[in-house]
Amino acid sequence: MTAESSWACGDGPQSKAAAEAKPVTPAAAHKGNLEAGFHMTPDGQTITAGGGKVEIGVGVTNFTGAPYENVAPMIALYNEKGATRIQDFTVEAATPGGWKKLTMLPGCDPVIHADTSGLKAKRLDDGRAVNFGFRISVSANAAADLNGLQIFIGGKADGFPMSKGESHTFKVVHPTAPAKPTAKPTTTAKPTTKPAPAKPAADATPTTAPTTTKAPAAAPSATPSAPATTAPAGTPELAQTGSSSTNGFLAASAAAFVALGAGVLIAVRRLRPQR
Repeated sequence: MTAESSWACGDGPQSKAAAEAKPVTPAAAHKGNLEAGFHMTPDGQTITAGGGKVEIGVGVTNFTGAPYENVAPMIALYNEKGATRIQDFTVEAATPGGWKKLTMLPGCDPVIHADTSGLKAKRLDDGRAVNFGFRISVSANAAADLNGLQIFIGGKADGFPMSKGESHTFKVVHPTAPAKPTAKPTTTAKPTTKPAPAKPAADATPTTAPTTTKAPAAAPSATPSAPATTAPAGTPELAQTGSSSTNGFLAASAAAFVALGAGVLIAVRRLRPQR
């Protein structure tokens, strides 16, 4: 299938506009027709289903000796092995405002094409070229028989037949899903040694100071208390009401001096009559 035959049934995106529009320059002024070609896009490139987008450049040239008005590119897709489903493809065009997604339209079965009517160049003079950029992606749910994709490009001006174009075949790769693991994950072995017992909470050093205050100790008494004596078994212990042993010795000495004084006084009285 050639680029020309891909739009052979006359239902391309510009066919209706071409039938209604009148060329500014008469067709007789042109020697030949427009031409279109890929920019550095070799055959055999790979497109991954569900993967990244492939960019292609398209140039439309005029070497006919007269200018053209409203020149637009043309791009069509064809599945070499089966049906070309619209939902399997996305085509975007480079515009001054960024990439713009194009509407995909059914063409001659099994060819589909992108609506490029909004990409027209107002004027293409003789000996000049106008360039267009596209990027194409294939859906992850693309048909399994989509292994080769033919891309057709061309050019069209209102009131003139389609230009001579080109086609390239791209290889489509369907990535396989990763195999699910069959082996169960190994469990962590239990420790064979018992952990050391935790220390009691009383041994732990407090990290913050206690908030309660300790009550002041009672003042000591002025007089030390006497040591307690142990009473003999069977004898009730008497309360200590007297003085210590030192005080008892002084009292006994005083009593002896008193008795001695009384004896001296009696002896003196007895000696007086003898004088």
